[in-house]
Amino acid sequence: MAFAMNIQIFGTKKCQDTRKAERYFKERKIAFQFVDLTVRGLSKGELEKVRVAVGGFDNLINKTGKEYEKRNLKYLVHDVEEQLLNQPLLLKTPIVRNGARATVGYCPEVWASWS
Repeated sequence: MAFAMNIQIFGTKKCQDTRKAERYFKERKIAFQFVDLTVRGLSKGELEKVRVAVGGFDNLINKTGKEYEKRNLKYLVHDVEEQLLNQPLLLKTPIVRNGARATVGYCPEVWASWS
């Protein structure tokens, strides 16, 4: 018996992998909530749950993105959690959450195991 999934997709409309994640769930008629990171970031609690699920902040921060470069974070000592809370565009996308489980990036093989 399949259980109800509570899917949240955190990303941006410009991100190709975020759009692919949305399409993945739409094609399977699985409801999801889209959270646009250009409008709202993750709360401290959400960020902590995702951090635990994906194995740490290093797996969440997009070190190759424009935002990381723009802020010179490569050269600055910084509090990663604080940066991710204040600058949600530093996150790798999409972040897909299903309760306590989460993925970063396009991971259809993992999402298939959730049903």
